Formats: sequence, structure tokens, C-alpha cells
Amino acid sequence: MKSTPLGYLFTFLAFSVFAVQDGLSKHLGETHSPVQVAMVRYWAFVAFALFLAMRSSGGLRVAVNTKRPFLQILRGLLLFTQILVSIVAFTQVGLAQSQAIFAAGPIFVALLSMPILGEKVGWRRWTAILFGLVGVVIMLAPTGDGFNVYIWLPLMCAVMGAIYGIATRLVSRDDQPSTSFFYLAIVGFIGSNLLGPFFWTPFTPAGWGLMLGLCCTGIVGHLALIKAYENLDAVIVQPISYWQLVLGAVIATTVFGEVLRWNTVVGAIIVVGAGLFTVWREWVVSRRARRAEEVGRV
Repeated sequence: MKSTPLGYLFTFLAFSVFAVQDGLSKHLGETHSPVQVAMVRYWAFVAFALFLAMRSSGGLRVAVNTKRPFLQILRGLLLFTQILVSIVAFTQVGLAQSQAIFAAGPIFVALLSMPILGEKVGWRRWTAILFGLVGVVIMLAPTGDGFNVYIWLPLMCAVMGAIYGIATRLVSRDDQPSTSFFYLAIVGFIGSNLLGPFFWTPFTPAGWGLMLGLCCTGIVGHLALIKAYENLDAVIVQPISYWQLVLGAVIATTVFGEVLRWNTVVGAIIVVGAGLFTVWREWVVSRRARRAEEVGRV
């Protein structure tokens, strides 16, 4: 297993930056359309993707060449839609509760991997999935303030993120990472620029400053995450991703004055625990399968 101090540093940096990025998205989403925010964000994103593509082996020509065009476009559309929905969720539901529900992503990945990828799930992972879904239900349950209909938005984001993750697994079988990253950026860039002009309202100088911060955090976060995966295995990176949930809750309560409700805290603990167990079991099963293949070759 790859494991270096530098890898841990990059991993914590990436998810810390992503937590700040969510806070900036919430702030900008309170005064501007999510489409407008996403459009400017994709200006920086596509420039970063083109830079990485040109620096990769084979350059831009190789990055554009994909064997799975439908799945690549689907990934781009899913991420673009997820960004729009998440910004609305941050403003209407709250940063802390939205991120807590986002944490259910690995649970939905495990659940959808069975019909889509044909993976077999044993009783241990089934138990973790059921516990995780219970945690989601607890977070969705109405509190004394009544039921917020917007609560479904972060749940939609979690499901879209799971489908995106599965699609990424599928395209990784045929396309190199630079290709997947290129289509991720270019599809969202086209979609946001087609819709953006209809939602445009002028930014103040302070607003442009926040947008610059949002773009910079996106680039720094993705660069740090790339470096993290170069130095650590995914099974180590995924649990550390829950640090974003913790830091996001701190930002939500201290910067935006949000109140953490009991159902959000309890549900998040259950979901994170189930998610950690699910990721660990997937790693155990995949390692067992690799060993069986090695024995078969011998």
C-alpha cells in the first residue's frame, strides 16, 4: 500500500480546501444564481483541465480521444447538475446538514454497484448499507421547525455523486485520467455557458473577489487531491474525506450561524460509520480478488 506523510498532507489539504469552497459557494449562492456561479467556476476549471491535458502523455490530442463518449458526457452532466443543486442546498438547507447528507455517498455507491457493476455484496456490507440508510432517514426526519422540502436536494446530490462515482469506475477501464478530467470540465463548461447568460447579474468587486477565491480553491483542491492519490491508496483517502464534513460543520456554525440539530449529528455519525465500514469491506473484497487472480496465474 502506498502511504507517505506527504500523501496525508495533500489529502487533508484537499478536503480542507473543499470545505472552504463549499462555504464560498453558499455565500455566493445567497446573492447570485447557482448557474452564474457555476459558469465562472467552470471558466477556471476548463483552463485547469486543458493545462493538465497538455502536460499529460500524448498531450491534448490523446486526452480528447475517449472510448466511452456517452459515459464521459454523462459524468460531466452529473457533476454540473450536482454543483447547481448543491449550491441551492447550501442556501436553503444549510451547509452543515447538506454536507452530512452528502456523506452518504459511499452507501449509495455500494447499493448501486450491484445492479450497475454486477458486484456481489455480502451480509456485512448489506448491514452497513441498511445502517447508513437509517442514518439518512434520521437526518431527513422533520424537527420541531417542520419539514423543509428542500431537504431532498442534498439527498439528490448524494445519489448523483454515487452514480458519478460508478461511471468513473467504468470509464477508468478504457480511458486515462487526463481524458476523464478533460470531459468533466468541457461538458460542464459548455452547459454552464449555454445557460449562464440568462441568469447573469453583475458581481460587485467583493463578489468578484469571492469568485476568484472559489476558482482558486477548486484548482488547489483538485491539485492536492491528485497528489494525494499519487501518494496514498484510495482506501486511505476515502476515510479522510470525512474531515471535510467536520470542518464544514465548524464553518457553518461559526461563519453562517447555523445550529447543529440532534438528528443531523446522530444521523451523520451513523452514516460516517457505515461509510467507513463499507469502504473497508470493498477494499478487503478487492484485495481478496486480486490475490485469487495471482494464485490463478501461478
